[in-house]
Amino acid sequence: MTPAIRCQSLTKAFNGTVAVAETDLEVAEGRLLALLGPSGCGKTTVLRMIAGFETPDRGTVEIGGRRVEGEGTHVPPERRKVGMVFQEYALFPHLDVEGNTGFGVPPGPEKAARVREVLDLVGLEGVRHRMPHELSGGQQQRVALARALAPRPEVILLDEPFSNLDAALRQRVRAEVRHILHQAGVSAVFVTHDQEEALSLADEVAVMIEGRVLQTGTPERLYRRPGSHRVATFLGEANFLPGRASGDQVECRLGPLPLLEPAEGEVEVMFRPEDLVMTADPDGPAEIVDRIYYGHDQTLVLRLGDLTLKSRLVGCCRGFREGQRVRLHVEMPVMAYPSPYGCPIAG
Repeated sequence: MTPAIRCQSLTKAFNGTVAVAETDLEVAEGRLLALLGPSGCGKTTVLRMIAGFETPDRGTVEIGGRRVEGEGTHVPPERRKVGMVFQEYALFPHLDVEGNTGFGVPPGPEKAARVREVLDLVGLEGVRHRMPHELSGGQQQRVALARALAPRPEVILLDEPFSNLDAALRQRVRAEVRHILHQAGVSAVFVTHDQEEALSLADEVAVMIEGRVLQTGTPERLYRRPGSHRVATFLGEANFLPGRASGDQVECRLGPLPLLEPAEGEVEVMFRPEDLVMTADPDGPAEIVDRIYYGHDQTLVLRLGDLTLKSRLVGCCRGFREGQRVRLHVEMPVMAYPSPYGCPIAG
């Protein structure tokens, strides 16, 4: 099946500084992809090259199998069939909800019906005559999305779409946006630096660091099987300790552990804090040295010899306290990466 978006070898530099380097990206039809990376990694530049607001120095962009950029082709933004939701929403202050939504729809007898259809889809039919300043942040976000959807684009691009919302509203609005996009059956790319946002909202996530996409996959696969130490740490808290792998098992300070993927030789073992289980034992090899409470869960910081590890518990502390000694057990198979240095496994 032809992907909704295909980018190949996209490269862009500004004043001699490379912002995007040899980046490949594909978005399947009807799927929502998060382009996740730290500030300044080049992700918004990729979005702007897909939209046509920036011209790549090298590489190609295809939308629905049609080349719109590269190798002598440059289709202007207004002819790419792309809807754009900007970080600041960019609503027209002199137009009401209905006027903003219909701005990009060609005039004709079907325009009013299309505007009503989209406003109903985003749940704003009842406020269609309100002005932007009369709307909440979440409503403004939905107006911006309705305006992008109204002309029936092939793809929707969203640039940090939830960054202007407070934490309580952000979670609700992003769930609404995911539902709306799936209902509309539209393919979409959204740019974010928020790991939780990307993992909870997207069908697929592309991790971008320093101008390159390092790994793409489903949220579950990326979180459980990150392809490198760098991807693992960017996607969330991770424990690392030295080990020696042989086939589908690794020997480390926590004993023999099963591997998610076969490996050989000296490695770094990686597992998530929620995979580390503690058992109180006065003769245990590890000591609880700190406790960080978040309400819905908490993190216990542990010292194991010269290593620091973290264990995440849901709910109450279950009787664990600072200064207590514990035994440790990893519940899940672990990842292993080639060690950048020789590491003893005992200590």
